[in-house]
Amino acid sequence: MGHEDGDAAPFGRMLRALRQERRLTIEELAEASGVSGRAIGDMERGRSRRPHRGTVTALAQGLRLGQAAHTELLNAARAARVGAQSPQPVKAVPFALPRGVRDFVGRGRELTTLRTLAQEAAQEPREGTSAPPVAVVSGPPGSGKTTLAVRLAEELGPVSPDGTFLVDMRGLEAQPLTTEETVLRLLAAWGVGDGELSQHGAEEHLARYHAVAAGLRAVLVLDNAADEAQIRPLLPREGRLLVVVTSRRTLAGLEGVRRVELGALSDAESAALLRAVLGAGRVDAEPVAADTVTELCGHLPLALRVAANWAATRSNWSLRRLADRLADEERRLDALSAGDLRVGAAFGLSYSRLAPEAARMFRLLSLVPGQDFSLAPAAVLAGAAPHDAEDVLEELLEAGLLMTSREDRYRFHDLLRLYAGARLRAEDGAQIASAARTRLRHWLLDTAVLAGRWHEPGYGAPPPDPGRLVPLDDSEQAMRWIKTERDNWIAAFRDAAEQGEHRRVAELAEAMHWFSDHWVSSGVWVEVYERAAAAAAALDDAALEATHRNYLAWAYQACEGRYDEAVASATSALARAEQAGDIVQRAWAYNYLGWLKTVRGDFGDAVEPYRLAMELFDAADDITGYLAVSGGMTRVLNVVGRPKEALENHERVMAVITDPRNSDRIPPSVRDFSILAAVYAVSYVHLRQEDWQRAADALFEVREQFAPRGWYLQAGRVHLYLARCLAHLGRTSEAADEYRAVLASEERLPPDLPADARAGLDALAAGLPVPDARITW
Repeated sequence: MGHEDGDAAPFGRMLRALRQERRLTIEELAEASGVSGRAIGDMERGRSRRPHRGTVTALAQGLRLGQAAHTELLNAARAARVGAQSPQPVKAVPFALPRGVRDFVGRGRELTTLRTLAQEAAQEPREGTSAPPVAVVSGPPGSGKTTLAVRLAEELGPVSPDGTFLVDMRGLEAQPLTTEETVLRLLAAWGVGDGELSQHGAEEHLARYHAVAAGLRAVLVLDNAADEAQIRPLLPREGRLLVVVTSRRTLAGLEGVRRVELGALSDAESAALLRAVLGAGRVDAEPVAADTVTELCGHLPLALRVAANWAATRSNWSLRRLADRLADEERRLDALSAGDLRVGAAFGLSYSRLAPEAARMFRLLSLVPGQDFSLAPAAVLAGAAPHDAEDVLEELLEAGLLMTSREDRYRFHDLLRLYAGARLRAEDGAQIASAARTRLRHWLLDTAVLAGRWHEPGYGAPPPDPGRLVPLDDSEQAMRWIKTERDNWIAAFRDAAEQGEHRRVAELAEAMHWFSDHWVSSGVWVEVYERAAAAAAALDDAALEATHRNYLAWAYQACEGRYDEAVASATSALARAEQAGDIVQRAWAYNYLGWLKTVRGDFGDAVEPYRLAMELFDAADDITGYLAVSGGMTRVLNVVGRPKEALENHERVMAVITDPRNSDRIPPSVRDFSILAAVYAVSYVHLRQEDWQRAADALFEVREQFAPRGWYLQAGRVHLYLARCLAHLGRTSEAADEYRAVLASEERLPPDLPADARAGLDALAAGLPVPDARITW
């Protein structure tokens, strides 16, 4: 029976008094808290006498209560719930399973693995395999290890006649449960009397434990394990007792166990969890906001459940409002709190168990800008030797506070990164964080410069340095480092630009110039050279600005197809070079302007800027620049119908490259690239003259060199034109292979190339002449 206003319960009277003290209407409190106005009214009048903890927390937040007032309101709500219930005495069951979540979703693959183990455990032991299987479920805080283990135990309950048991091993507490304590408690739960236990010592207790366990058909969950030493003695030696161990650590020292590692949920599983808690209608009404919530929760089960519970107690708040609240990184961990579920508290338990050096490393790693990292940045941040840093990283990995992303690389869960950053601000302060960030930034930039210069004329291998943290012994190692650490060094580069470190910005951009041709698809070069040009302008260095505006002209067109901006940048570079009296940068500007003419098909107009560039490079005795522009000249002379001059230009270029007097003047990387450009250019001369054998010879020479550099269009054309040559030469099987190579890269090519390849294959299959494909550069 409901209560009238005058008979409101103490909780309702307190809520009304707090609201009125703040001069809020019921509607205003509903808006601030997310709790419906009707529910607030029912609570104030005593008609709703069992408010949930999450609802009370939402009301406290809406009322902006301090901790003391919040606690008082919670106590009043608790009293109301107790008064409204009529509890019946129940018999306590030692180590009974906690109530599993009713809205469990996902983890299908992991459950299948565990169910298979359970089936193995249920079978009669085969000779030589008396020990039942053991599962170790590991994963970061909040990944749902206990929830998964309880779910399995609940499923197996009906076929486990001796029961299902869960023991909290208290692995994250200062004093975890000892093996002896666990043995005694389980023996008592399994019916071994105190009288018997009191007559024996630890060894006899353990022997009795194994004897009893061997006769059980049951499930034992050893939850929240501390380490291998705590668990190893408890693993059954025979029988059909299925043991499932959960731990934030991997417990790698346990042998003969089946490991189940939990990570983030999939997109579909995350959405299903929101639907299970909030209802499908509410989630499906705001699909974009729901996706944002799952992403901001990092697809972590605990975070998703907290966010969903938070929204469930604020039924008149939209999911978009929740997503906006979570989008604030500074508040996200605070926002992920609902009732007694707190994501930060779950992380804090693991963090509190770390040794001081591991805790410090954990905090500092929040400064790594990329999604993952190797040993070297961790060592730089901690100021530690690599072997010491590796030991600490392994401790963090074992504690479930880091994950491995791939071989020799580590990563945070997004929420753990936020937690580590919060601890860094709270414990170390801005000055220490700033110093560590600067230390990492400078190391990343210095290493990127060394790696990039492997491909820059006049540099190559860096000088030996026994203290170098990453191997840069050859150009392949350098390229691998640049690509693997892309997100980290580009973030350091941005930070340097924002900090006004103009010389460092220009130095890195210069070091990457020759490498950039090898990784056109990186997605960073426009930004690199925009920032470098701005840095040069800030330094008021006209020659330096001309250099980077030339590079920027290339990046605009080659990387993003921004033709007008490329022309403007090259034109600006020419003006700044003339202002500075820099003949080399004038030559480069003419080179880029000629190249840009060819992009639009204005080959006749490209001859003059190319001629000027070659003359200026020759006058400056800049052999690398001369070689760079010469391939373009061969091409335009061919296209405008001057093949004899094109072949003469090619022969001059190859003579320069092969002249022994120039062997020390042309770096190997420049020689290789110049030969590639020259041979590719002359192949077009032979194609236009229908000299199929010479064209095929040239195309075979460059066939495998474009795709590794990210130049997929050129790679596709080489395969297509080589197929045409081979078909004319009667080598139809090889021609078909080249056509198929075009189709293998179809997603990266404009549609006309795959269409020509299909037409060629059809013609070969029908025994017809292959159609002539339009030859384009």
